[in-house]
Amino acid sequence: MTRRFGLLHATALNMTNMIGIGPFITIPLLMSALGGPQAMLGWLVALVIVMCDSMVWSELGAAMPGSGGSFGYLRQGYGPETFGRLMGFLFVWQFVFSGPLEIASGYIGFANYLGYLWKGITAHQTMLVVVVVGLANLALLYRRIKSIATITVTLWIGTIVTVIAVVATGVRHFDPKIAFAFPPGAFTFSLGFLLGLGAASRIGVYDYLGYYDVCYIGDEVENPGRVIPRSILISTLAVAAIYLAINLSIIGVVPWRDFVPAATHAQSNFIVSIFMERMYGPSVATIFTAMILWTAFGSVFALLLGYSRVPYAAAKDGYFFRVFARLHATERFPWVSLIVLGVLSILAGFVSLGMVIDALITTRILVQFVGQIGALTLLRRRAPDMPRPYRMWLYPLPSLVALLGWIFVFATTPLPVIAFGLGALLLGVICFGAWSWNGKTWPFAA
Repeated sequence: MTRRFGLLHATALNMTNMIGIGPFITIPLLMSALGGPQAMLGWLVALVIVMCDSMVWSELGAAMPGSGGSFGYLRQGYGPETFGRLMGFLFVWQFVFSGPLEIASGYIGFANYLGYLWKGITAHQTMLVVVVVGLANLALLYRRIKSIATITVTLWIGTIVTVIAVVATGVRHFDPKIAFAFPPGAFTFSLGFLLGLGAASRIGVYDYLGYYDVCYIGDEVENPGRVIPRSILISTLAVAAIYLAINLSIIGVVPWRDFVPAATHAQSNFIVSIFMERMYGPSVATIFTAMILWTAFGSVFALLLGYSRVPYAAAKDGYFFRVFARLHATERFPWVSLIVLGVLSILAGFVSLGMVIDALITTRILVQFVGQIGALTLLRRRAPDMPRPYRMWLYPLPSLVALLGWIFVFATTPLPVIAFGLGALLLGVICFGAWSWNGKTWPFAA
């Protein structure tokens, strides 16, 4: 691989994946989590978790700058021929669940914002939109894609233009009395406040997902020991500032009570369109809504394109079911992986956005985020002389803070979602056992 990604390119890659449809669909859910602007506390909790966790990614990515990211870190940390096989398998297994959930959030966001243009759209019609958009996305990707760079740049430009328009409008019309109109007892500590803080934190983590994307192409990064940690830190802080500006822009113009709780306010589905309508009228809001729809489709296109390659790469290396390694006979793309993730994405789009985000975060926490903290700790003990161009500051404090944060986010998740996450993990362990038994590999090797 040619190491062509410098600091600017790596930072842009991370930020492109962090800012998609997220900032335009999560504000009502965030405010609904605690019933007012105090929900921004959950967003700050998520920032602390992500900043500490980014140091875990930075040390692992700088020490092992190859392709695959978590897949490689988990294998090496737990032993490539023993428990590392299990952790690598489980990472791809949960990815088959969590990847479609993330893509589905884009489908749901697309359908919700279409509701601004399609007045009176029903729940069944919304599901139909999810199916149509999902099938269109799958059809466009069912071929060899040669213009990934062009697609990424187009998505980036559309997203940045949309974000700048929102922030610039918010700065001009921001009213602190509207933005910080806290309800009575907003900061009263209770079990309900704690659960609401956890819900807001999960939404915040969803907004930050992608801060580590450069780690998946580590063998294409120039001077990875320096570039990977810095790109993760810079992109996380930059996106945090952007999200803060977007959130304050919206709630400083549109009173939060107009769209909270989100479940009972239809306009929460397209809150940014309402924001632009109040400032410039319905004509400008219509154009702006079209821009968001473009950003949403570009986001799910890029996600499905990239995510379909993860099970394929693992299967090709012998760490996942062999069927996922199949390539199209003429176009040479991983068609089985693409179809499986594409269909699951459509099915996941039939549930609520809040449920999708909760399930997505919960499914990833145990294997990927908590698992990587364990991998870093094991490597520190087993391979103290391993070259580490970047070493975590104040080790092990950041990893402990990240671990406690992930446990808090998981523990405050609704019980049905926790059951889904644990059930998916248990099913993955069972499938790994059957797969290993059939192939006579660890732990059933002769």
